[in-house]
Amino acid sequence: MKMSRGLLSILTLVACLFFLTGLVSAQPSPRSITPEDYFSFEFISDPNISPDGKLVAYVLTKVDRGQNRRNSSIWMVGTDGSRAAWQFTTSPQSSTSPRWSPDGKSLAFLSSRPETTPAAAPAAGAAATATAEPPRAQIYVLSMNGGEAKRITNLKNGVGVFRWSPDGTRFVVVSRIGPSDSRADSRDRSDVRHYKNTSYKFNDTGWFDDRRTHLWVVEMKSGSAKQITEGNDWNDSDPQWSPDGTRLAFVSNRTGKEYEENRNTDVWVISAEGGKLTKISDHDEADNQPRWSPDGRWIAFTGEIHDRDHPKIFLAPSAGGTPSTLAANGLDLIPGGLEWSEDGGSLYFETGVKGENHLFRVDLATKSVAQVTSGARAVRGVDFNWRTKTIVYEANTFKHLDDLYVADLDGRNERKLTNLNEALWKQLQLADVERFTYKSADDWDVDGFLVKPIGWQAGKKYPLILSIHGGPAGQYGVDWYHEFQVYAAKGYAVLFTNPRGSTGYGQKFERGIFNEWGGKDYQDVMNGLDAALKRYPWIDTDRMGVTGGSYGGFMTNWILGHTDRFKAAVTLRSLSNFISDDGTRDGAYGHTSDFGGDIFQKFELYWDRSPLKYARNVKTPTLILHSDNDYRVPIEQGEQWFRALKHFGVTTEIVFFPRENHNLTRTGEPKHLVESLNWQLYWFDRFLNGNTSAVPPDAK
Repeated sequence: MKMSRGLLSILTLVACLFFLTGLVSAQPSPRSITPEDYFSFEFISDPNISPDGKLVAYVLTKVDRGQNRRNSSIWMVGTDGSRAAWQFTTSPQSSTSPRWSPDGKSLAFLSSRPETTPAAAPAAGAAATATAEPPRAQIYVLSMNGGEAKRITNLKNGVGVFRWSPDGTRFVVVSRIGPSDSRADSRDRSDVRHYKNTSYKFNDTGWFDDRRTHLWVVEMKSGSAKQITEGNDWNDSDPQWSPDGTRLAFVSNRTGKEYEENRNTDVWVISAEGGKLTKISDHDEADNQPRWSPDGRWIAFTGEIHDRDHPKIFLAPSAGGTPSTLAANGLDLIPGGLEWSEDGGSLYFETGVKGENHLFRVDLATKSVAQVTSGARAVRGVDFNWRTKTIVYEANTFKHLDDLYVADLDGRNERKLTNLNEALWKQLQLADVERFTYKSADDWDVDGFLVKPIGWQAGKKYPLILSIHGGPAGQYGVDWYHEFQVYAAKGYAVLFTNPRGSTGYGQKFERGIFNEWGGKDYQDVMNGLDAALKRYPWIDTDRMGVTGGSYGGFMTNWILGHTDRFKAAVTLRSLSNFISDDGTRDGAYGHTSDFGGDIFQKFELYWDRSPLKYARNVKTPTLILHSDNDYRVPIEQGEQWFRALKHFGVTTEIVFFPRENHNLTRTGEPKHLVESLNWQLYWFDRFLNGNTSAVPPDAK
């Protein structure tokens, strides 16, 4: 029987629908994110736009799970979107800090590659590199026409920071040098550590040696290096070329008291040939970020007038000798990434603001400040191209790690240049964040953020994890947090807030922490919890957990001694005893400005604000995570808390992470970073979900 054309069309359409339905059903359902997904993440950083505005060089970092390390390489992408991103460096050793030559014909970068060819001559007076020492980061230059990267520097202690001269013939570099570099190597040389100053360790770098950071000027063609600053009692940093290439501005604390807790860094200018210094800044606290005006007549910098002030932006003549003046009126944010506009009429800066991070512009004629970028996200790493009037930057959101974007100088016409982690995002079901504001102590407005558990259903009750950020000078917000997505994937609601002490809300709000550790900040946090419970009645008040790191760990410990509302706690790198902390941490007596005096002046206050004093009140099962090499909050803080809780019969366990410092959950070894999150999940599963069969990560 012959079918009509209409019937045939209908059957064909039905068949197509069945086919398409099959295709859709064949697609795997989105899965929950896991701690182990960290091993698959791709991280972008340090974008640098080419002089012609056509290409962006950036650093892409991936995790090598087998070697338990991160590898970084330099990639390129076109700003017009006509070509997919491609890898530019391929060495097994990481490559970082891509910087275009002024003519755009080559790219310089840092890498710690082993020497295979004759290197440039070492700096005058520098000893030959010992064969036993690992390779140090040196400057390499790779032509855009191809070929092998050429090693430029051969400084004994490597290069930390470098910048091209305006004419592209030289580099200014920051490297380290000290008396021990001139001594002959000897098997009998002592390895004891000997100090005369209060400061002798730092969390990020460990125990100090006798080396200090200073400036060298390196010839591009020959590689010859000339040291132009020196001194054993201070460090020089952040060098910036004058537009004509004859002078350098830099930052240094030349009081001779840098290692006695003095913070008085200043902006200085020196000839590129070395010689006499000219002081530019004029404050007794920290001055930083020197930036030359396009005509070379002015230097902008950030400065603090009083201890713990938010830095302001100042202008001073580059010749020195004249007091600085404010560049912006009413600025109550913390400016970073300072940059002049090409016409000298504006300054740009990046900052955190109310749970976001954005680019701002200062109009110097009116001294007014305006926000450039916008949106519920974090914008960082902005680089400018004045020829094409464009900016490039990284940006992330609560549901996506950073990608690279390009836009006009005013933030309009934004275009996305990369799609990192795209294949992974398609596999995952990720949670959204909801923002709300509540009233707390002093009738202040405080921002709260809540994440619903994945698969949330009306009518059901869900456990909650309250997370408290570190600092306290920091902020939570709407950018990416792997741990919050993992909590939500495991069925927990997540609450986080920005109590007093947080940045992004002005100096008064941040300094509201003064004499309030464990006081109004505690009330801010707990009021946020009460506001969330009222707003989200589906939260199970009998299954609430609390966690936090650093200051967040302090607040977690404090909460446990002052309420039994929580059924489980995980405290990371946490402070428990101000008395012993202030004698053993890297910052020595660093809480003086928090309590109006040091432990000798305010002993009772320090003890009153120490969670350890209230350990007898704790009933909540508590897991303590701490790093062996934490110099910011020394390991004894975790030990004291653990033993005190054991002493008072609290269910508690402690986990030590070898080789790690205070930054474990940010820059720790990949396996440790993932394992720390799994320890948290184990504890909350055991005590919030009542899973008596929960297995700790080290037993799997």
